[in-house]
Amino acid sequence: MNAHQTPEAAPILLRQDNGGIATLTLNRPQARNPLSEAMLAALSETFSAIAVDRSVKVVILTAAGPVFSAGHDLKEMTAHRADADRGRGYFTDILGRCSTMMQQITALPQPVIAAVEGTATAAGCQLVASCDLAVAGEAARFCTPGVHIGLFCSTPMVALSRNLSAKHALEMLLLGEMVPADEAARMGLVNRVVPTGDALAEAQRLAAVIASKSPSTVKIGKRAFYEQREMGLKTAYDHASAVMVENMLAHDAEEGIGAFVEKRAPVWDGQ
Repeated sequence: MNAHQTPEAAPILLRQDNGGIATLTLNRPQARNPLSEAMLAALSETFSAIAVDRSVKVVILTAAGPVFSAGHDLKEMTAHRADADRGRGYFTDILGRCSTMMQQITALPQPVIAAVEGTATAAGCQLVASCDLAVAGEAARFCTPGVHIGLFCSTPMVALSRNLSAKHALEMLLLGEMVPADEAARMGLVNRVVPTGDALAEAQRLAAVIASKSPSTVKIGKRAFYEQREMGLKTAYDHASAVMVENMLAHDAEEGIGAFVEKRAPVWDGQ
């Protein structure tokens, strides 16, 4: 288990690897697991390490305590209003760091599954929306409350608008109300809802299924999914067809198809 340390030597992010699954736990429950400077740095560093770690096939992102993440550390940000530029430079830097970390999740070769218990608000909700899959406990709730304090959740909007329909995303952004887990599932923010306390176990179950597949095929598929989503219809089909041709020529596809025909279990080599 690896732990990133805060200046007070408390572990802020935990990593545990088991069976090709890396479980990352936001571990600052007393502060509601904010995406502080330290947390953003720890997540970014860990995602960079996982991206080149071939032993990791799936990532689970979860949190300690009753809050998944309350988003940005507003006390940390407010302290910079005393800067000569009223915080402009700091705000630009910290929001840029957060956006970069969110994009790391999308760019990561391995699928990332959020396991959410409690509340995920503002950038914490953005973090859930940025993951490839999400499982929520029945008591989990989601919110983009910036509109209540005069700060529209513009960066969370990017992830929300790519997961939810326009009207559902705008409903969350304009009203700033808490959305219960079952409603979040209906909107498309989470994949499934399980009894309270079971989100991590369900995420582990999904991760184990994914980890049993060819890692190279999963990598190809995840990358192609996000690439084609930004394209027009014809361009997307042309791109997907080219990806599929290269995938067909890969060793794991040859092995998988051969195993299917021969009615045996495939043996993946990740090529």
